[in-house]
Amino acid sequence: MMNCVTTTESMTIGVFARSTGLTPGALRFYADSKLLEPAAVDGSSGYRYYTESQVDVAVRIRLLRGIGMSLNDIAAVIAGDLTALARHVAQLADDARRAQRIARDIAEKTALETRERQLMITVNGPVFATAVDQILTATSRHPEMPVLDGVYLESSGGTLIITATDRYRLSTRSVAVEGVDDEWSAVVDGDDLRAALSFVRSRHRVQLGVRGTGVDFHAEGSSAMRCRVLAEEFPDYRAMLDALPAAETRVVAQRAALVRALEGHDEQFSSLRVAGGALTLSGTRIPATVTGPDIDMAFSITTLYPAVASAVGHEVMIDIGGPSMPVVVRSADYGDLTTLAMPVEPNAVGR
Repeated sequence: MMNCVTTTESMTIGVFARSTGLTPGALRFYADSKLLEPAAVDGSSGYRYYTESQVDVAVRIRLLRGIGMSLNDIAAVIAGDLTALARHVAQLADDARRAQRIARDIAEKTALETRERQLMITVNGPVFATAVDQILTATSRHPEMPVLDGVYLESSGGTLIITATDRYRLSTRSVAVEGVDDEWSAVVDGDDLRAALSFVRSRHRVQLGVRGTGVDFHAEGSSAMRCRVLAEEFPDYRAMLDALPAAETRVVAQRAALVRALEGHDEQFSSLRVAGGALTLSGTRIPATVTGPDIDMAFSITTLYPAVASAVGHEVMIDIGGPSMPVVVRSADYGDLTTLAMPVEPNAVGR
């Protein structure tokens, strides 16, 4: 057992985990595996401490684990043996080519593929349904702009991107697909998609048959569910994302605490205040990690609550570019789901 010798740069395992993108459980695993041991362990409490100098190694471990490297190979790479990395990348390339061949064979042999269909892709049913549920929170009914109640699906390079916006919120995330590398896009009717979700969620594998007028959801032994495709052009959401300024203030807080504060607030609008390194939401002080300058903002509950409640994981990251700019809400654990929420004038609170 190492003695606890802390310095001004020492970090607890929780702080170190947030700094590196690893979970405390993963850090304990890597310590037990002798891959990344803490700089010090308190002999009486067992608390583990890390130093700033270990952040780079931890990040490299996370990245290498993310591409499936074994602990032994990671240890070799960290020790300077880059041949282990080259071997692993070559194996990944071979695996990808084999997976592509298998996917093409399955697509060619499926009985559901017809001459009429332009495209057939395969998704994991529960994963796709959960992703769509998250994105549907950003749709709205607008008699003059029905596209705002639609969900934009884009397929490219083995990924399906799912996006929706009502001009006050924007949510986007991606899921993996199988069977096609072609690019296509369609705006699917939101009501039709909601009706199809129970069917999709209960099937392990679901095939999407894409045609000009609709998207059909197929599963073995079941009749197809059809969703209409809207003719209107979807807003250029990528331009909206690209136009966002760099975050000046960043807040990381527990999602459950944020949700409780918003659910316990009876007013139409909610205040968000960052001051003195602390977060206050709807009058409730919430433990948070804050970087950047103080800021006061206000939101409609109908805009901010879905953005926070639909996030994935225990913690939510909120990036703020300015008092009148949309905040970017992401899961601190799973960064793929991104939601933008537009603020209102601060004096709206209390009306």
